Amino acid sequence: MNKSLGLLFAVTSIAWMIATAISIDYNGWLALLFFVLGMANIGLGFAVKARLAKRARA
Repeated sequence: MNKSLGLLFAVTSIAWMIATAISIDYNGWLALLFFVLGMANIGLGFAVKARLAKRARA
């Protein structure tokens, strides 16, 4: 994974985590939604990294 793509996933994951932390005080369901979106973003980052590594090996 190149640096700009890794930075994109890192920044968006941090943004989802910050949104989760802020929304805990306001609405629990919204916090849960942001948490799930953050975890999905992190998982997607790992999947993209694995797919790009697999493509580079082939």
